[in-house]
Amino acid sequence: MLRKKIEKIIEGVVGQKTDLEHPNVIEHGDFSTNIALKVKIDPDKIISELKDNPLFEKVEKAGPGFINLYLSQKALQSELTEILDKKDNYGQLEIGQKKKVQVEFISANPTGPLTVGNARGGPFGDVLGNVLKKAGYKVEKAYYVNDVGQQIVALGHSVLKDDEAKYKGDYIDKLNKLNKNKDVFKTGQWAAKYIIKNIIRETTKQMGIKYDEWIFESDLYKSGKVDKILELLEKKGLIYEKEGAKWFKSKKFGDNRDRVVIKQDGNKTYLPGDIALHYYKFNDKKFATVINEWGTDHYGDISGLMAGVEVIGHKDKLKIVLHQFVTILEKGKAKKMSKRAGNYVYMNELLDKTGKDATRFFFLQKSPDTHLNFDLELAKEQTKKNPVYYVQYAHARICSILKKTKSSKSDFGMLTHPAELELIKELSKFPEIIEDIAGDYQVQRLPYYSLELANKFHGFYENCRILGEDEKIAQARISLIKATKIVLRNALELMGISAPEKM
Repeated sequence: MLRKKIEKIIEGVVGQKTDLEHPNVIEHGDFSTNIALKVKIDPDKIISELKDNPLFEKVEKAGPGFINLYLSQKALQSELTEILDKKDNYGQLEIGQKKKVQVEFISANPTGPLTVGNARGGPFGDVLGNVLKKAGYKVEKAYYVNDVGQQIVALGHSVLKDDEAKYKGDYIDKLNKLNKNKDVFKTGQWAAKYIIKNIIRETTKQMGIKYDEWIFESDLYKSGKVDKILELLEKKGLIYEKEGAKWFKSKKFGDNRDRVVIKQDGNKTYLPGDIALHYYKFNDKKFATVINEWGTDHYGDISGLMAGVEVIGHKDKLKIVLHQFVTILEKGKAKKMSKRAGNYVYMNELLDKTGKDATRFFFLQKSPDTHLNFDLELAKEQTKKNPVYYVQYAHARICSILKKTKSSKSDFGMLTHPAELELIKELSKFPEIIEDIAGDYQVQRLPYYSLELANKFHGFYENCRILGEDEKIAQARISLIKATKIVLRNALELMGISAPEKM
């Protein structure tokens, strides 16, 4: 990886870790660093040490303490060779050191079909898991099923269609006809299992998601794990009684308030089950890190769970990513697609209309902490205005060219056109994208990178002929688009999006 090589070289000169960035203006170089400012050293001294390195065409002083670095053609040619040699393994990193990581995502209550709101985290969690695996972690993907509690009772009432019914829709009508139970809670539990198996699993499959584990809250209760957590809190002197309820002293661990764990009626709150879930994750499954993707409406639950995780001895190992809401737009207006689902738009309806590829790409384009407006018409459009179509078209165009050509030994020294060099530079950024996402979980980098790579390829295609060109130049360019195909396909596969060979 070019960035790592450069960081190591500069670190050898200044004796300190170096941060590199890509300048926004091409004329300012391929990389820029403020290391001279950080270590308070004369930038001319660093430049003199770097200027003769074959990695660089030019090294120059920029603003106060800043140094701009321009890659040599030799460095770019070397990166191209690496891509062609490693193929699908290009971008594979070892930073994870095979540490076990779990990504838990969606985990919506099993009371009905997945909506676009609670399923927003599906593409995010799935792709984050893929990227972490590419970065060298041992990854498992999980769905946690909350099949205990008041929502199951409410589901039972709804299926029985009594006065306390809460949920509605065609699926409730169907469950009502299939149900053979009369007890409210048993009806709710049966209905929840049916919904998971026949509705939610089918939707996640349609989204292209494959989970390694489905964890049921009811199993945590049956195994005694929830009671063990309460016993542990009692032994540590972290439980007290007030107003007929039992409270967890979570304020001692940074929470903004203490939390009820057993209500006045004797029923447990969600918290003991959630702590038991994470005891299972960290102690039984031995995950080094757990990443939970939640809806923003669960923001208030974070500090209580973090306190519980600290009590069981795993402080700072749990990461929580919140996602904002989704609005489906048709002709600029919010759309309701479900006749009997109130204000909800079901995820399977959206997938039926726009397909897996467009749905995933559009969901991935926005950071989870920002509101997502999903343009239904654009997602269905089969033109270059549609970003996923634009990226897939680049891959299909490469495949079409390669079918018309024959490749032989290439001289990468023939690649001197600015469009060729810009394309190679963009290809070389792929390992950086993997490393950056693995560090901060900002998966939206991947669709934007694929768009930029497709854009650089289309620019190359418009400026550099292959068919009918001088043989040496043609062969070098064939190798270049082969490398582009490798990286573009890798990016699409990480996003769970198909890489078509013709369109």
